[in-house]
Amino acid sequence: MLVVDHITKSFGKKEVVKGVSFSIEKGETFGLLGPNGAGKSTTISMICGLFPYDSGDIRVGGKSVKEYPMEAKQKIGVVPQDIALYPTLSAKENLIFWGKMYGLSGATAKKRADEVLTYVGLEDRAKDKIETFSGGMKRRINIGVALMHEPELLIMDEPTVGIDPQSRNHILETVKRLNEKGMTVIYTSHYMEEVEYLCERIAIVDHGKVIALGTKSELCNRLTDGFMVRLQVNRYNQELLQKLQALPVVERIVVDEDSNTIDIALINGDAVGMVVSEVVGNRVQIVKLEVQEPNLEALFLQLTGRSLRD
Repeated sequence: MLVVDHITKSFGKKEVVKGVSFSIEKGETFGLLGPNGAGKSTTISMICGLFPYDSGDIRVGGKSVKEYPMEAKQKIGVVPQDIALYPTLSAKENLIFWGKMYGLSGATAKKRADEVLTYVGLEDRAKDKIETFSGGMKRRINIGVALMHEPELLIMDEPTVGIDPQSRNHILETVKRLNEKGMTVIYTSHYMEEVEYLCERIAIVDHGKVIALGTKSELCNRLTDGFMVRLQVNRYNQELLQKLQALPVVERIVVDEDSNTIDIALINGDAVGMVVSEVVGNRVQIVKLEVQEPNLEALFLQLTGRSLRD
């Protein structure tokens, strides 16, 4: 369905995408992960035809985005991170407008709008203006817009940012249903658990390159003995962090200053006691301790040195 073949992109003298390659089979849900500034959003923009790539090629359903831009774009539905709706129009009016922008006739756009409203569970709010909707409802209509022309490839860029748990669950289940009906999905998120729940294969991008690619189990196997311990402490200082980093069992450390949480990637589970002893020995109180066996988040931390939300 999609082939991204050694694409590069520079803005001025800065190369932000450096030979990224991956392919997605028809009917697959594919996760694209990366910390902020990794080149993920630029890659998505090039797939959508918003940015021209400098070299390489992108093919959607066999059509080169560079050589056949309109044919490639017609196969794509995009759910952007920001809400792309007109607040003073109703939900149905928004869907009809965007349906016509996709090339649907008036009658077809009205019919599809009704179908899409039912699909996203908002048929009872069809005539209400978007400005009266909650954040979660706006996101569901945002997804509906991308479905109007029945695309073959759906690109979802952080579709659950800033919404309530109920709306989030509804969106995740909608993605599941779409995929079960055969739609190919690219899913990006800052919530690792969403990617683990939805995606069959995952690519991790950092510094403009794909640094890991495979199924969840294939990726986690790269952390043969890797464990992560998460410590919430009453306080910490740079001296403690330096002492922890100097331990031979510690691979990486990431600190969340807002919550006084320290994420520590370890070479094995037996190393937890050594870390705890170091913390307690520095007269720091441990408020909460969690030990996580090898998982996608631990791999991400080990590969990038950053948490997904960084």
